[in-house]
Amino acid sequence: MDTSWFFSPNSSRCAKRGIYRHGSAADKAPQCLPQCPPQCATARAQVAQTAQGCGDLHASFREPRPPSSPPPLDKASLTRSWSSHGTEPRRCTLSLCLGAPWGDQDGACPQVRPGCRSSVFYAMFYADLAEVKSEIHIPDVEPAAFLILLKYMYSDEIDLEADTVLATLYAAKKYIVPALAKACVNFLETSLEAKNACVLLSQSRLFEEPELTQRCWEVIDAQAEMALRSEGFCEIDRQTLEIIVTREALNTKEAVVFEAVLNWAEAECKRQGLPVTPRNKRHVLGRALYLVRIPTMTLEEFANGAAQSDILTLEETHSIFLWYTATNKPRLDFPLTKRKGLAPQRCHRFQSSAYRSNQWRYRGRCDSIQFAVDRRVFIAGLGLYGSSSGKAEYSVKIELKRLGVVLAQNLTKFMSDGSSNTFPVWFEHPVQVEQDTFYTASAVLDGSELSYFGQEGMTEVQCGKVAFQFQCSSDSTNGTGVQGGQIPELIFYA
Repeated sequence: MDTSWFFSPNSSRCAKRGIYRHGSAADKAPQCLPQCPPQCATARAQVAQTAQGCGDLHASFREPRPPSSPPPLDKASLTRSWSSHGTEPRRCTLSLCLGAPWGDQDGACPQVRPGCRSSVFYAMFYADLAEVKSEIHIPDVEPAAFLILLKYMYSDEIDLEADTVLATLYAAKKYIVPALAKACVNFLETSLEAKNACVLLSQSRLFEEPELTQRCWEVIDAQAEMALRSEGFCEIDRQTLEIIVTREALNTKEAVVFEAVLNWAEAECKRQGLPVTPRNKRHVLGRALYLVRIPTMTLEEFANGAAQSDILTLEETHSIFLWYTATNKPRLDFPLTKRKGLAPQRCHRFQSSAYRSNQWRYRGRCDSIQFAVDRRVFIAGLGLYGSSSGKAEYSVKIELKRLGVVLAQNLTKFMSDGSSNTFPVWFEHPVQVEQDTFYTASAVLDGSELSYFGQEGMTEVQCGKVAFQFQCSSDSTNGTGVQGGQIPELIFYA
């Protein structure tokens, strides 16, 4: 059965980087094959064509007389079929001829039996209701993703790349190849970070992957400011926008949420070919604008930000100012309750603390400890001891490193009150820490007063669902180690 691939320049582009959008291009999407899985018929989306000139994709099948059922193929024979790529095209069940933009391959033809690995292909080629047309159209799968799908079906080999993994996941879902779909989800989870979390949340909802959705929420909640200010946030669909903006656990200021919503509205105006005006921004946002909790901003944040954005009407701006200042507050159409955010957790690694004359001083030397966790967490800051002889101010530089590379640092000051309590010092943004990898937390303090120090240190500490493991760091030049010293607490979100 010969298959020739060719391209037409009239496909609609959804978004860059192969992003599927909920409800986009619905009127232009082709009708799915009768044998396609349900998600194909309902996923009203088209994958972006990333190569210049790449348009709708067609596959022309010339059906041979099919067997009553597809013969079983073991892994060895499948691997041989793929490795003999293009050597004996006459024996091929399916042959592909790829053209631009990848360049001619002189009729190179992999030997395949796709019906053996996909119930959808089997229904298309061999079942009683098999397609009898001389031409079958596959307009919604990228060529690169389709080749990855075919290679897996021939050889069990999975070669995933960041640029094609979403399109490959779509193909695996459409043709019901669960092992490949699972591999795509695992790949996305390992590459998940704040800058792509919102996009992957949108995709995980579209593809109905609850585990990936939960992972995305963990990142978005803990690193909300970074996620909302990322380019990827502006690429999500409006339904996902509304879900994010209503999220109770977003760990950021409302002014950041408002700024992100405006950035999304500007991008959506451009996608729809509309002039970027305050009126059009309100139009594309719809009810999403009224999900932002504007009254929970400080008066200063509102006056310097939302009040001057021109997206609110004069009546809305006037009413919000009155709500801040008047005794009889007007009714507002915006939510009035502040988000709960995330409660920081603390891992305390010492069982006791003490102080003795001339025992421990901060003199600009480094206190450091290494740690690892058994699941992904977000380190927000360090808890530090202060003066043992009364109120005192310390200058401090905290760092978090992995393999010698600085991931985050902050130079600040804090006041201690003479007690043995720990005092939090925060990084600018929470830092994502992966499981089973050692990181180094360091603090360099400068102060004239004697300090409390920790004793009876533990090598392993269980904090809720997270297990921390500690070991000494070669960066420590002020005496801190596992058994005693400074940096008594790690502050984190999980």
